[in-house]
Amino acid sequence: MSETFLKLDLAGLFSDPSKILTVLATILAFSLSDTFDTIGTFLGTGRKTGIFDEEDEKALHSGKGFKSRLDKALFADSTATSIGALLGTSNTTTYVESAAGISVGGRTGLTSVFTALFFFLALFLSPIAGMVTAAATAPALIVVGILMMESLAKIKWDDFEEAVSAFFTVVIMPFTYSISNGVAAGFTFYVISKIVRGKAKEVHPILYIVVLMFILNFVFGALGF
Repeated sequence: MSETFLKLDLAGLFSDPSKILTVLATILAFSLSDTFDTIGTFLGTGRKTGIFDEEDEKALHSGKGFKSRLDKALFADSTATSIGALLGTSNTTTYVESAAGISVGGRTGLTSVFTALFFFLALFLSPIAGMVTAAATAPALIVVGILMMESLAKIKWDDFEEAVSAFFTVVIMPFTYSISNGVAAGFTFYVISKIVRGKAKEVHPILYIVVLMFILNFVFGALGF
């Protein structure tokens, strides 16, 4: 712990002016990836449990304080991520495999407590756990995929803009192995669809900014920054 605790070199991060663009692109990429990975995971798993309903999502969109459970969950996740960085650990994140526990009845924070306990025990059993092949966990991931596909029935497929964004979100996620890339594609094609159909004024200005950031993220990634 002493080798990584509070060992952040923020001064060195911006010491080379020629690499500032690369640093900013990296920060942008990590920020977008973590934020939308988390939101996508929360919505996908939270709707299944009924923890996050439409009222929670409306409260989140209003931006007026912590009025929804989704707000509080995102705050907890971001706090854990920040603390993890200070400790020098890998990024703390919400994982979509939680849907497997949800499907068998996990609904409260007690589920997370026991999950953390088993992860702690896994530290001492890692050599044995490493002997388990990836094929053994594949059925659980298939079940997770099936559970998440249930949400597709709630999409308004007769709404062109929503259908297009949902389609590209669903397609891009598995092909790029990234929830955030799928969400980025969904946002981008939603805005494009609105513009093409002459409904550009219906798009919130903040959404244009978010989409621009996504596009810059993709461009920087393609250029190798």
